[in-house]
Amino acid sequence: MRVKTSVVGRQFGLDWLRIGAFGLMILYHIGMFFAPWHWYVTTAHPIALLQWPMLAINPWRLSLLFLISGVASRSLLAETAEPTRFALKRSVRLLIPLGAGIVLFVAPQPWFQLRDQTGYSQSFYQFWRSDYFEFGRSRGFTLPTYSHLWFIAYLWVYTIFLAGLAALPSIVRAKLNGAFVRCFRGWRLFVLPVLWLVGCRILLFPKFGENFGFVDDLYSHAVYGFAFFFGVGLGRSRPLWDNILSNWKSAIGIAVLACLIVLYLQRFTSETAVFIMASAVARAVLVWGIIIGLLGFAQSCLHYDGPIRRYLNEAIFPYYIVHQTIIIAAGFYLKHAQVGPVAEFVGIVFATIGGCAMTFEVARRVSWLRPLFGLRVPNDHSHAQRLKQHAMVDNG
Repeated sequence: MRVKTSVVGRQFGLDWLRIGAFGLMILYHIGMFFAPWHWYVTTAHPIALLQWPMLAINPWRLSLLFLISGVASRSLLAETAEPTRFALKRSVRLLIPLGAGIVLFVAPQPWFQLRDQTGYSQSFYQFWRSDYFEFGRSRGFTLPTYSHLWFIAYLWVYTIFLAGLAALPSIVRAKLNGAFVRCFRGWRLFVLPVLWLVGCRILLFPKFGENFGFVDDLYSHAVYGFAFFFGVGLGRSRPLWDNILSNWKSAIGIAVLACLIVLYLQRFTSETAVFIMASAVARAVLVWGIIIGLLGFAQSCLHYDGPIRRYLNEAIFPYYIVHQTIIIAAGFYLKHAQVGPVAEFVGIVFATIGGCAMTFEVARRVSWLRPLFGLRVPNDHSHAQRLKQHAMVDNG
């Protein structure tokens, strides 16, 4: 029997999916240290086989996060009611950690990169004081940087645009919502997004690439902006959710087939129109099939609450903010200690989990640190209740 899910109230399945998506991002970045690709710091013993699971994950992991963020933003907007207040609250939750990240949290990443790749000898303090804020590319890459926190910058811009849409007259918003549901009803829920992604890949990617530079990153905006605003429309659409819940298993099966084709085509290098089109179609089907499949799976199988969900739902964003710096730092020191790939992997995993957990445990207990990590600053009573809930998780 198919599980019904509500389009109002807390959607616990999407909370679990968000936690899983951020967790997958952390694992992916650990993989970047070992993959045979360029990154901030990489092992001296790259693992060629690692590229295949990462190539299977890379096309859809970020689109999934933006779509979930769109659904969540729709819910937050409904709770806040006033678009200006919504924009202000979201700006505080996003821009403060973004600013703190640029100034503090991600600053060690280019320092480790310079030390590893160029033999840079200055201390981190000297680098931060003299070189980091150059606002240029004299060392081969832009400084300062938001690094992996580009996701927050893009999300904030889309959120502000959503607040602008929410300020439109109610009759206009109702028509937009109705047009969205009609546009993606039935088979169009699966076909039209695939066509959009194929068009973006063929028309925009060759010219703009995916550079996360914001201003000239038109391909990324077309893909991730679409995912975000699709999530906004999906958030309160019963017909689309019913369609997803009826077809999510088929969507996963189609995505698996598309994934095999994507990986197979990676073995070849061709500039022919047929090859480019086939690659774009397979990639788009993989992206949208796995997203629809995971949405349906989450709402069908993960729609439950518990202390672990509450703990992780709050912890995952601080984890996201600091995890990459921890991975790069641990990887750098383990690489130069020449401990070997197995010890590198074990050390990076334990350092990342321990460092992220310690950061969150400190941040959630110190009021002035909470905004820097995207955590709410609650009143004394609600803060005490939250700490009590976390204590139950720790002891349970």
